[in-house]
Amino acid sequence: MNLEELTQRMHRIRDNNDWKQFHSPKNLAMAASVEMSELVEIFQWLSEDQSRQLSADKLAHAGQEVGDIVLYLLLLCSELGLDMDQVVRSKLADNERRFSQ
Repeated sequence: MNLEELTQRMHRIRDNNDWKQFHSPKNLAMAASVEMSELVEIFQWLSEDQSRQLSADKLAHAGQEVGDIVLYLLLLCSELGLDMDQVVRSKLADNERRFSQ
């Protein structure tokens, strides 16, 4: 996954639709949260086993929501001047130090 390319493509969509005015860090964080809620809704009321065995339709829907979340987070990183690859790798390294044997 080339994060720079994905970010540039999202910027083109944003710019073509004059959405930059709405893409403040606050709004992007809120939008990602809304999309996360839509992902959670797919699993609401399912048992643990059912949540691991989604129908093809629900699995496709979950994938769409995950995509929405990732794309909003890419835009948020861009607005904040964060390198997503770097922050994810840094957090993973932190988790490895904290939780690995």
